[in-house]
Amino acid sequence: MSPRALARSYGVGIRFVDLGNWGSVELRSEYDPAVPEIRINRRIVERLRGHALREFVVTAIGHELYHHREQIGEIAKIAGRAARESAADRFARALARNVHPP
Repeated sequence: MSPRALARSYGVGIRFVDLGNWGSVELRSEYDPAVPEIRINRRIVERLRGHALREFVVTAIGHELYHHREQIGEIAKIAGRAARESAADRFARALARNVHPP
């Protein structure tokens, strides 16, 4: 199942918006549990093409879906922000491999 289809199955919307900067770092994506919705930074999307664009979108969706799964209690929330972000990145990479096998 594609990450977009997986997001739909969870009832999570996906929008491309200008997320601006977060301090000195460009925010790639964010998850809003109140909606629920994944927002992907349009600034980044507009700079990418082809495989790089597909890879960015797939991994952004996967990363934020991990946080949605935490939010709904499907998976346990790991203590520590860095550990949670690493787990979300691993989940996103695993999804990306299933969509775009090497």
